[in-house]
Order: sequence, then structure tokens, then C-alpha cells
Amino acid sequence: MIQFLDLQAINSRFESDFKKAFNELLVSGRYILGDGVKTFETNFASYCGTKYCIGVGNGLDALILIFRAYIESGKLKKGDEVIVPANTYIASILAIIHAGLTPVFVEPELETYNISTEKIKEVITPQTKAILAVHLYGQLADMKAIVSLAKQHNVLVIEDAAQAHGAVNSDAKRAGNLGDAAGFSFYPSKNLGALGDGGAVTTNDEKLANLIYKLRNYGTSSKYVNDYIGFNSRLDEIQALFLNIKLKKLDDDNAKRIQIAQQYLSHITSSKVKLPYFSNQQDHVFHQFVVRVEERESFVDYLKNNQVETLIHYPIAPHKQKALSKFAHLKLPITEQIHKSVVSIPLSPIMTNVQVNKIIQLLNAY
Repeated sequence: MIQFLDLQAINSRFESDFKKAFNELLVSGRYILGDGVKTFETNFASYCGTKYCIGVGNGLDALILIFRAYIESGKLKKGDEVIVPANTYIASILAIIHAGLTPVFVEPELETYNISTEKIKEVITPQTKAILAVHLYGQLADMKAIVSLAKQHNVLVIEDAAQAHGAVNSDAKRAGNLGDAAGFSFYPSKNLGALGDGGAVTTNDEKLANLIYKLRNYGTSSKYVNDYIGFNSRLDEIQALFLNIKLKKLDDDNAKRIQIAQQYLSHITSSKVKLPYFSNQQDHVFHQFVVRVEERESFVDYLKNNQVETLIHYPIAPHKQKALSKFAHLKLPITEQIHKSVVSIPLSPIMTNVQVNKIIQLLNAY
């Protein structure tokens, strides 16, 4: 069986370094917001090209804390509208709602699955105060067009970069340094994944960064001095140590992901399988390799019967989820089409050529 994602194999490459880091942590006795977190924040900010990185509990919290900090600073207020792609993981939308803001759903481009700038233009109003751009499946949204439009309307641009660690635009700027602030997730399956939950905010805005440093830790400015109604959302020290180790190999792993994606794109020829768009640049780091098929259930069964695991990212559009039933009336045909037809096939940096070729052969025979 070709697993969809073999996390044990991915992380076993770092086992000796992980054990060394854990033993050093055990001896240090400093388990919360220690040197490991500070080092990772410095390293990841440098990697993304930003002045600041704030380690937080998870990717959802990263986005919530960005919005809450903008509310505390007066740049946003409760009820403000935030444009968000309708085609995304539900966390993007939950962050807006949890912050007391109002999501405005916008259809994606069918080719890239990312938010359509042209459709943003149709819904942007004086009530719009921010755009949340999601780099879905590891492919950068059209940030130059989005940022240009945002400047015309004086609105914030926040990146949901949870799936795009290391993606680079045509100006050699990385995900996390393309808007006013960005939220990252280090969930274990991500291109840069921890061995548990973890997240971070990156930004060049000193005031925003200082607010989030406080908000993540009970709103504390110094021990037992609370300036804000804050949260407990701190990147765990042990996860920071693990992430520091894995960060060194992220570019190599992304290069391997792109190499495998190029093999798929060059050699999968079945007319029944719609392949993803790729510009052949580093603006897509293939967190997922997502194809579209008309008869998804039979396609998934076919691969399963041939010992290949798949996943669906995602089977239910956010506005069709019970949790977001207040948005169920929205007419979003492109989003719904995508959610009914997408299938993710295996792609990871530890896959062998034998596995890749087997998948290519199976898809061509489908």
C-alpha cells in the first residue's frame, strides 16, 4: 500500500536530532517560551524575509490573533467585512468569525483554486476592511493583484499561509512576506510540520507584532501584568526545537515535492483526470497534488483497490457545513464544483520513483 502521507518515515530522518533536542530540553527545565521558541522565531522570520515571527499554538490561533490585534490597534472593529475565498479549509472562515468580524465569500479561479481577484472587485465595498488571501494546496494566490487592489481601497491583506511554507513569488519573496501579516500552521502534515500542533504569525509591523506577543500569553506585558484580554496560545518549546531542526531541510523537501509534481504533470495523460495548474516556478510548493475527476467515488475506489491511498481536500464546501448554515443560501457554483470533484493523490518528499511511477501508470490506466 502506498500511504497518502507516511509521517513516520518523514520524521524518522530527524530522529537522532529530535532525541538530542528533547534531552537538552529535559535538562534545561525551561518548557514554555524558552530559547527554542526564540530561536525558531528568529530563524523563521529570517527564512520568510520578515522582521518578526511570533510562535503561537496553531494555525487557527495565528489568524485569530492577527485579527484581534488589528481590532486592539483600532485598524479593525467588530463587524467589519473580511473578504475570504469560498474555496478554503473552514479554519480561514472560523478565524474571521471568532474575531467578531464578518466573512464575505468570494469564488476562486477554477484553474488555480485560489481566490479570483476579478471577483474580489465585484464585492469590495466601504465596509470591506481586510482581504484574507489563502495560498491553497501550496500555491500562492495572485498577491500582486490582491495587494494592488487592497491599496486602492485602503484595506489590509492577511495571508493564510498554512499550506505554503517556502513558496516564492516572481520577486523572490516568500509566503509570509507578501501582505500585512500572515498566519502559518505547523500541523504535522504540513510542508514544515511539527510533531503536534503549532503555528506562527509573520509580519513587518512592529506594533502588530508586539500586540500579538502579548495577546498569545494572556495579554501580558510583564509577569502578572495584563494589558489586554488575551489568550493562552504559545508555540510549545519542544515543537519549536523540532521545527528548528526541520526548517533546515524545508527547501530541499519542497524541491523534491516540485520534482514529483513535475513527473505527474509530464506523464499523467488520462483525459479523465484534470491535473492542477503549475507555472513551473517556485510559487507552488505542492502541499497537496490535487486532481479533479467526474466520478470521484469510483476513482478513489479504483486507487484503493490498487493499493494507493487518497484524501479529499475538501469534501464539503465551508458554506455547506452545518456550522456555517447561515451562509448555506449563497450561490457559489465554482466552489461547489471543486469540492465535489477534487482528489489528492500521494506526494511527499520521501516517496520513491517506484511509487511515483506506479501512481502515474494507474492514473493513465484509469
